[in-house]
Amino acid sequence: MEQRPPFPPFTHETAVEKVRKAEEAWNGRDPQRVALAYSIDSRWRNRNEFINGREEIVAFLTRKWQREADYRLIKELWTFAGNRIAVRFAYESHDEAGQWFRSYGNENWEFDSNGLMTARHASINDLAITEAQRLFHWPAGRRPDDHPCLSDLGL
Repeated sequence: MEQRPPFPPFTHETAVEKVRKAEEAWNGRDPQRVALAYSIDSRWRNRNEFINGREEIVAFLTRKWQREADYRLIKELWTFAGNRIAVRFAYESHDEAGQWFRSYGNENWEFDSNGLMTARHASINDLAITEAQRLFHWPAGRRPDDHPCLSDLGL
């Protein structure tokens, strides 16, 4: 049986750890790796798209990161209880024309006893920004520990 610690029921410490691990995986932009954090039959709602299972998750993330260049994401724990976590996030990316965006949103997550996410509901809004308005400046991959979080950035 696949397992992805930490496991529910979550404490504040383990919920923060789960959120950081998700952020790190998404910033790695490897759809196959990211999909392993979700149950085989995981259900998503992402904006107006409904995604079911790992195969569709991989296809969705592949499309996403092909059109969202120089993607940088910060996730922050909002609240948690039992096997559920609520997260707020923001990410910056640009399209093929060079237009930068900051996308803001909230996610509600539900996990099985093995720590795999069985449900993800994401609401996201996009704001066009200039390159000079960007706030997320780190090399591709993991956000450095000393980079400000969303709250520190006033987002």
